[in-house]
Amino acid sequence: MSLSGDERRRLQLRAFGLTWLSYASYYLCRKNLSVVKSRLQDELHVGVTTLGAIDTAYLVAYAGGQFVNGALGDRLGARRMIAAGMLASAAACVVFGAASSSWIFLLAFGANGLFQSTGWPNNVKTMGAWFGRRLRGRVMGIWSTNYQLGGLAATAIASYLLVHFGWRAAFLLPAVVTALVGVTVGLLLVEAPDAAAASGEAPESPSPFVTMARVPAVWILGGAYFGLKLIRYSLLFWLPFFLRRRLGYEEGTAGYVSTAFEAGGVVGAIVVGWIADRWFSSNPLRLVVPLVVGLAGALLALRAVAPSGMAPTVASLAAIGFLLFGPDTLISGAAAQNLGRERATASAAGIINGFGSIGAASQGMLTAAVAQTWGWDALFLCFVGFALLSASALLPLAWRRSF
Repeated sequence: MSLSGDERRRLQLRAFGLTWLSYASYYLCRKNLSVVKSRLQDELHVGVTTLGAIDTAYLVAYAGGQFVNGALGDRLGARRMIAAGMLASAAACVVFGAASSSWIFLLAFGANGLFQSTGWPNNVKTMGAWFGRRLRGRVMGIWSTNYQLGGLAATAIASYLLVHFGWRAAFLLPAVVTALVGVTVGLLLVEAPDAAAASGEAPESPSPFVTMARVPAVWILGGAYFGLKLIRYSLLFWLPFFLRRRLGYEEGTAGYVSTAFEAGGVVGAIVVGWIADRWFSSNPLRLVVPLVVGLAGALLALRAVAPSGMAPTVASLAAIGFLLFGPDTLISGAAAQNLGRERATASAAGIINGFGSIGAASQGMLTAAVAQTWGWDALFLCFVGFALLSASALLPLAWRRSF
């Protein structure tokens, strides 16, 4: 029996709210490690190398998990995967917060990366089922603010808990919230208008993942997303350090100025999604390519104007965020939904974001090696190169009349 218009809108809003809250809440059990690193070093004498190894374990597991959990989402259903992933991630954070051994830290946070990777492909799958192509750009643009605002909120919450209750609380209390959200999603999320068709029935052969793996466009998008996510994570992880060491900002000022990048990203995700629906609905990649070329120009501009003062630096960072997060959202969200349709969206999103996450995992060594060997100017030239390569990779898809 088909849904009435009012009932469909009500369930659409519920799906939007629950999936937005879900993916934002994943960050509660993700961002806390970066907040407590110095305390782990001071209280438990965890070395910098070990802290780096914990980061790497998380990122590698997260990248690999995208492929696996995307495929499982199309097999078992997105609701089950999201709920199970959030509960398992919360359990991993509890283990981390209760431990005092570096080895347990590494194993727990590596497992956490695997469980966290259930979030993106399965939430994107649910959103794709409820919101059709006509509104996909603007809806996904607004929805994708979850990882930006969720990350900011998670950092603030972890910082408060660290200062007032200690580093263990920064893991244990967020784990409780994440688990509660996971239970709520498991009980209340309706993952498709035809719920019976989205409740884990075994799909016909070949599997959705195999089907998507045979589509060249998925691999092209994944390759392009590798470059974009490498740039994004490098800037997220290193901007305050760059502003402090290269430009001589005070520690607090460097942190505040760096938020211009994410603020520009929030605006970019929303505005670019609206523009894509309004003028590029047949093929949003025709908008993505010039924006990514513009990103290369904005990175060059930052390199040139940053020594001139704070105002041009803030403006350049905001422009970079706008030009990066807008295409980021279209590639990893709307484009994956267009390719996968309802049956294989999680697999498509998992493959694309999996390649992007490999880029994110690679950025630490690349950033440190290039910056130390050739300097920060050379690093930004590398970013320019990755942006231009990503734009070039997308050209064959942008040339199509529809995508």
